[in-house]
Amino acid sequence: MSLVAGIDSSTQSCKVVIRDADTGRLIRRGRAKHPDGTEVDPAAWWAALQTAVADAGGLGDVAAVSVGGQQHGLICLDSDGKVIRPALLWNDTRSSQAAADLVDELGAGTWAQSVGTVPVASITIAKVRWVAEHEPENARRIAAICLPHDWLSWMLSGASSIDALVTDRSDASGTGYFDGRTNEYRLDLLARALGRDDVLLPRVAGPAEKAYETGQFSSGQFSTGQFSSGQFSSGQFSSTEFVIGPGAGDNAAGALGVEAGDDTVVSMGTSGVVMARSRTQAADPTGAVAGFSDATGLFLPLVCTLNAARVLDSTARMLGVDLATLGTLALSAPPGAEGVTLVPYFEGERTPNLPDSTGAIHGLTLTNASPANVARAAVEGMLCGLADGMDALSAQGVSVSGVRLIGGAAQSDAVRRIAPTVFGAPVSVPPPGEYVADGAARQAAWVLSGSAEPPSWSSELGTPERYDGPVTGGLRERYAEAAQRHLNRLADESNPHDSDPPNESYRSDRS
Repeated sequence: MSLVAGIDSSTQSCKVVIRDADTGRLIRRGRAKHPDGTEVDPAAWWAALQTAVADAGGLGDVAAVSVGGQQHGLICLDSDGKVIRPALLWNDTRSSQAAADLVDELGAGTWAQSVGTVPVASITIAKVRWVAEHEPENARRIAAICLPHDWLSWMLSGASSIDALVTDRSDASGTGYFDGRTNEYRLDLLARALGRDDVLLPRVAGPAEKAYETGQFSSGQFSTGQFSSGQFSSGQFSSTEFVIGPGAGDNAAGALGVEAGDDTVVSMGTSGVVMARSRTQAADPTGAVAGFSDATGLFLPLVCTLNAARVLDSTARMLGVDLATLGTLALSAPPGAEGVTLVPYFEGERTPNLPDSTGAIHGLTLTNASPANVARAAVEGMLCGLADGMDALSAQGVSVSGVRLIGGAAQSDAVRRIAPTVFGAPVSVPPPGEYVADGAARQAAWVLSGSAEPPSWSSELGTPERYDGPVTGGLRERYAEAAQRHLNRLADESNPHDSDPPNESYRSDRS
């Protein structure tokens, strides 16, 4: 039996699953926490990976490893491979003005046509511009730029030269300087952000290509690293060896983990994500659809919303009930909640781009103002916001025939049963899992096998439950009318969510 390991290095934690390469059977798992913050010394991720691997029983019997990771994070390396400054994460919004400036300089349409994505604060290229403008001395030291999953794979390889850095199409497509159609970097765009293009960028490996022939794992003591002094130790490596796959960005790895195929994946975690595999790269000048690549050699157009599971949390708190009772109340109300409509802009909104907006409840009357109707309206409103994302994908030529529903809120029976009545398509809900880590492990098995397609693990991972139901007539139209009517937040109330939401859509928690 050959074993493979999948690593999910997310914003919050590092998770490791070790599975049978042929069947996907789970052998063991481990995890470790990441530090909070919007900038993090990458050494903390490496230390967490070591802890998570130890918690999972080590890699001594593992034949291949792949890493799935949080997207967009900027890691700057000098010519010796030392980390120059803490990594800027997706949620560091100080680069919002830099993103706006980049869009103004070329126009949103040019960015969409060039790389499939219009820059916002979370995208890597905006962070590159911020460093160039605000930390010119650090910018001058940059010899290589990579992403979190690239750096961790490089560390696992034991390589010492930055020339060995490798990435994959899915993560590269979130940088703002990579064209997934040609599989080439747009150095002219990088130069626009940094002021020069003589920076080494990771080689882009194919979906099932070996990124590194030999990986090594440290069993000794690890130095936590001090970027300020440029000192960094990768530890004393043991003789453990394994093949390392190209890895993937977390959304692409998650889609691979649930074996979504051509289904649209709707994920409801802290934020909402709607994505689907496509044969063409999206080019949406409105910025609603990000033209990312997937982990199979195709594309992964993706829409993010800021408001998903937390809408249900907040509504339950408002009604003074727990989430289970909220679901029971929602299912006791009729479809359409007798005209009660909830607009779920509790955190402002990214899609549509309304960062200062607030949530609202419309349509209350003396007869329909009940906890059951408000509970139903909360579920329907959250789902309508995601259905708008599906419409945005459809406008980019993506066919929506079936839906895979995942994330923390997908465990709600009310959400499962109401979703098809909002989406107008059957819904499948796979068993709960660590989808990003599972996708990385599946990729590792694919690399190990050398086959044309990734192995199918569906029999081991479990059969999705299927839900269907008639479309609720007039619901989407009433929601669209209500969504145009909302108040902006108070002038003295700050909104930290002025960029893309976190790629935490596959997490089982809601925190």
